[in-house]
Amino acid sequence: MVRPRRNRRIGFSPGVTYYKPAGIPVRELEEVILGMDEAEALRLCDAGGLKQEGAAERMNVSQPTLFRILSKAREKIADALINGKAIRIEKK
Repeated sequence: MVRPRRNRRIGFSPGVTYYKPAGIPVRELEEVILGMDEAEALRLCDAGGLKQEGAAERMNVSQPTLFRILSKAREKIADALINGKAIRIEKK
């Protein structure tokens, strides 16, 4: 039986939700979709300098869950930067 999913706390709403490489029309780009929980994990750990334990507590998730969220977010960002894809932050 699957454990129920805990509500994740998101402490911000980004003002900009779309990033794309310069000089390439949007219609020609592939997109990478970043979830709000992934953006929040990046904000807390990478931009905010929190350790994973503190960030996990703020997001109301376990540290292993935060690690998985953060790893997936970093993988998506790397894919977009290396392969020239647009990044869309999806508000759910």
